[in-house]
Amino acid sequence: MKYLGITLAKPKIGVFGFTGCEGCQLQIANNEENLKDLFGLIEVVNFREISSEKRGDYEIAFIEGSITTEKEAKNLKNIREQAGILVAIGACACLGGVNNMKSRFPLQDVVKEVYGAHSIDTGPVRKVREIVSVDVELPGCPISKPEFEWLVRHLVLGIEPQFPKYPVCVECKQRLNSCVFDMGMICLGPVTRAGCDAVCPRNRLGCWGCRGSSEEANFESLMEILREKGFSEEHIAERIQFFNAFSGN
Repeated sequence: MKYLGITLAKPKIGVFGFTGCEGCQLQIANNEENLKDLFGLIEVVNFREISSEKRGDYEIAFIEGSITTEKEAKNLKNIREQAGILVAIGACACLGGVNNMKSRFPLQDVVKEVYGAHSIDTGPVRKVREIVSVDVELPGCPISKPEFEWLVRHLVLGIEPQFPKYPVCVECKQRLNSCVFDMGMICLGPVTRAGCDAVCPRNRLGCWGCRGSSEEANFESLMEILREKGFSEEHIAERIQFFNAFSGN
């Protein structure tokens, strides 16, 4: 197989899901236009969404979902031992994601409220990098199809991927989008890492921060803007905490 005239070895990949909605895996599987060309660069040996084949000789592992049980942690460690490259994909794997909302409450209260008297194996929400070393993180909720393709090409060619360090606001300006702040919406674009092509603001929705913090994000200025526009502290906190994207800031 050749790509841009270069003879390439097709790396074997596995895609694995833990606690999450599997939306990021569906983004890959539903990429109809480019799926054939994309899978021409790689050999899929373990990916439940598209194949019943389950081999353990993968070289690159893509991990979706957060880790919420010791069984999941053990399985993740086994995958890490096999994979030469491990990639966390999506907000849940990279940040904790929506699942992390249960961490705001005592775990026993959450279990009782959701499952009642039924016994359930669940624990604190952990990011993938809290369990094993991660080589690449591809955030988003869900991940961007074009960005996933871009990342696969880089991995196949052995090129270190360089993700944007600037905020989503830059992509908005590049697309000449109308600012959703002027439409009365909360937007975390000023502090969220770009790379999504400003998909939410360009569709008239405020950014929710599913890609995590941009480099040198100015949270103080953002808070000042949000307060000036009349948003309540409760509303601001709810948005900022939604994906657990800004913990520590």
